[in-house]
Amino acid sequence: MASAAPLDLAKVFVGDPAPETWLVILPVVLCITMGAALATIRKRIHLHAPLAIATLALLAVVDAALLWRVAGHGPMTMVMGRWLPPFGIAFTVDLLGALLALTAALVALAGAGFALADIDTNRRRYGFYPFLLFLMAGVSGAFLTGDIFNLYVWFEVLLISSFGLIVLGGEREQIDGAMKYGLLNLVATTLFLIAVGYLYAISGTLNIADIASRIAREPSALPLMTLATLFLAAFGMKAAAFPVNFWLPASYHTPRITISALFAGLLTKVGIYAMFRVLVMLMPGALETLAPLIGLVAILTMLAGSIGAIAQSDLRRALGYWVIAGIGVILSGLAIGGAPALGASIFYMLHSMVVMTALYFLVGQMAMRSGAFDLGNAGGLWKSSALLSAIGLCLILSVAGLPPFSGFWPKAMLVAAALEKSHWWLAAAILLSGFLITFAGGRIFLLAFWRAAPTGIAPVRLPAASLAALAALTAASIAAGLWPEPLALLAKSAAQGLLDPETYIRSVFTEFRP
Repeated sequence: MASAAPLDLAKVFVGDPAPETWLVILPVVLCITMGAALATIRKRIHLHAPLAIATLALLAVVDAALLWRVAGHGPMTMVMGRWLPPFGIAFTVDLLGALLALTAALVALAGAGFALADIDTNRRRYGFYPFLLFLMAGVSGAFLTGDIFNLYVWFEVLLISSFGLIVLGGEREQIDGAMKYGLLNLVATTLFLIAVGYLYAISGTLNIADIASRIAREPSALPLMTLATLFLAAFGMKAAAFPVNFWLPASYHTPRITISALFAGLLTKVGIYAMFRVLVMLMPGALETLAPLIGLVAILTMLAGSIGAIAQSDLRRALGYWVIAGIGVILSGLAIGGAPALGASIFYMLHSMVVMTALYFLVGQMAMRSGAFDLGNAGGLWKSSALLSAIGLCLILSVAGLPPFSGFWPKAMLVAAALEKSHWWLAAAILLSGFLITFAGGRIFLLAFWRAAPTGIAPVRLPAASLAALAALTAASIAAGLWPEPLALLAKSAAQGLLDPETYIRSVFTEFRP
């Protein structure tokens, strides 16, 4: 028998990575390291908030540098253990991942600031800030990983952290919300893991760039429709798309408002990101076949969310339905297809991360004054706080998709893309959903701000840190509405990178070859 050829280690291992590639994994390392450090000093509660805020500020700087590098030079890859891809675990960041990672870091930073007045000492003692940093490690890892199994792993990291946050305080309502939240996410995670195992069995690789290359070479040789359907079901559950959207308004209202805001801004968007990454980049043929189904799901999700919000008197539940309606808007771009529609969906995703977080902060400020989240107990806010009223009006107009705020432009782009491809039913659903959200928002504004204040409720001074976090996110929405071109161009370029992943693949398989 002939002896085996000697192994050429140059084809398996890579030398020392370039210094700038460390940026790719620095967000994850930073969050995990500081989260663990805060957990070890759990008795020094007074240090948690300043250290966490400093860490999140540094995270935003790192993500901004990463976005600048990727926007100027294309996707970047970092491999673990010096193993060449596809053997080693790769972190690969493109424009989509960098945009979402930076937006998530800014939202988390605002959340850490808002928590100064919202999270009491007892909840800090039981780990609010360490859980927040671990949550951001999972979110950042999901946006930056180049390995589909590790996408599952980072989902688990953020879910475990979110379980810790949702039960923080141990109230009965929180436990009930955590059960509903956990059950649906457990089912979704199981489907995700089954799909990943099936994909590995038929492709022999877990590297996203390698999978994209193999599917592009022989798309008809793989059972892609089965895989795409499994991934669509798993990510649809995580994103709270119809008909598995009921868990979100049943659970997001139970924790402290800071935690609800972070969940609304971040968690469903990770599910949508994964859906875009897998269906658009890896399985475009299957996506084209599933597009009518996704369009129907998008319409039903938009209508379920916007109609559900009208029926709510609990402000937190109403916001939960607005989150769902936004998911439907994003899915409509996936159903339409093409760079303009996908770019508009990405733009809307960034808008929703900021504005939905800010809306929860707004409701938290309103509850600080009225003592409850029930719309029946609210009123008189226009007289007691003109600034809060102006912020509330801006955010309601933005989430409804009215100018000149950030929600207007992506919706207009989506309607234009739908009409261009003769998907008039999707265009009509987007416009109808916007009208219903405007109606629901107008009802909230009239009752909570214009109506006279209930007797026995004295005006209170709103905490400066909370108001600053709310004002910063609102200013971001106004800025994106008045000057949308840079964000729209970045979003369209990110969509083009999904549709044509050649540069993504090249960053994995060319950059590290000796």
